[in-house]
Amino acid sequence: MNITYHGHSCIQIETNGKSLIIDPFLSGNGLAVVKPEEIKTDAVLLTHAHTDHILDAEPIARGNDAPIVATFELANYMSWKGLKTIDINIGGTVDLGFAQVTMIQAFHSSGIMLEDQRIVYGGMPGGFIVKTGGLTILHAGDTGLFGDMKLIGERHAIDVAFLPIGDRYTMGPEDALQAAEWFGAKLTVPVHYDTFPVIRQEADVFVRRLTEKGLKGQALKPGESVSGL
Repeated sequence: MNITYHGHSCIQIETNGKSLIIDPFLSGNGLAVVKPEEIKTDAVLLTHAHTDHILDAEPIARGNDAPIVATFELANYMSWKGLKTIDINIGGTVDLGFAQVTMIQAFHSSGIMLEDQRIVYGGMPGGFIVKTGGLTILHAGDTGLFGDMKLIGERHAIDVAFLPIGDRYTMGPEDALQAAEWFGAKLTVPVHYDTFPVIRQEADVFVRRLTEKGLKGQALKPGESVSGL
């Protein structure tokens, strides 16, 4: 099992020769150390339709002949580009063969900004619980704090949780600390920060505060992988 952080909110999970990638935003991220054409994967998961989460979904999916897993609306939008898709919605689960993927709620927005100044509705935003290789991995997506995070944590034995800390468009560090307590993951990894000036945060400070609460955290640089699983 290998879980790599590619920067912003993009993570890649590899197990038993299979792989899935979540929210690929590489070509538009100056901090990324890998190019979309270098990604080898069997599935592309999208939490919502904003550019900083779907920018490289098409070239990666097409280059790998891999399906895109996304909400009904976003999956249909991607299918119109001639891509393979698997549509899902909040609370639903799909079996990829090597991983079971459940979509959980997130409080955010979701739309595709077109060049002619139109916005295409992208369906509800969400997050994912991925069960593979004996581990349960949570990707919260872009979200604010909400009380049912506690319920999700009670219902799932989460091994690794990826939580946004950037503020402005998602939870900031303070709310993310509360979310980490509620999810109760064995390891919490901050994401969605530092990509742009407006979401710069001190990830090491966040991890230290997790430790003070008796929780384990790990800050990753783009290209680094989770350790100690």
